[in-house]
Amino acid sequence: MTLTILYFASLREALGQSREVLALPDEIGTVGALRHYLCERGDVWSRLAPGNNVRAAVNQQMARDEAALQGGDEVAFFPPVTGG
Repeated sequence: MTLTILYFASLREALGQSREVLALPDEIGTVGALRHYLCERGDVWSRLAPGNNVRAAVNQQMARDEAALQGGDEVAFFPPVTGG
């Protein structure tokens, strides 16, 4: 399965990239599994760990860790945003 993954705000800065297209193993079928898979890269990637205060959206719809993924999906990760 291939996904487009977007990183926003402070995540983009920390990870050094705003997007990537990634071919994933078949067992990565949820947002939570994707987060865990990305964290295995180490260092700053641990910011995406399940339980950290990072939001996810799948195809521009807010998604929880148990949300299913399909090939071609766009997954975005971003920190909470406050306005003022």
